[in-house]
Amino acid sequence: MFFKFDFQIISMEEYKPDNNITQEQIDLARYAKALSHPVRIYILKLLSEQTCCYSGDLAEILPIARSTLSQHLKELKRAGLIKGTTRPPRIMYCLNAEAWDKTKKHFSEFLDL
Repeated sequence: MFFKFDFQIISMEEYKPDNNITQEQIDLARYAKALSHPVRIYILKLLSEQTCCYSGDLAEILPIARSTLSQHLKELKRAGLIKGTTRPPRIMYCLNAEAWDKTKKHFSEFLDL
């Protein structure tokens, strides 16, 4: 028997106070979801090795459809791990250093449990 789970990360306001869910736990889940695909890990690695990169350049490097790349970038941006700046007709992406530091901190604390 197979089960399909559809997890949705919700905001702190949607939790009842008695659930004891912290903002740090919500953030960690959001980051974990964003990091749950190897292509996203690869994108983050590429962006960490340079200041910024245009989505068109990423499309040339990665052997995936542009629409698929767009979805991966959207997920990383939704988690706050990357920033996108529109410079028509292109979009420039770079790591969000503040969020990346927060991600490392949350994962480090969680893994040290």
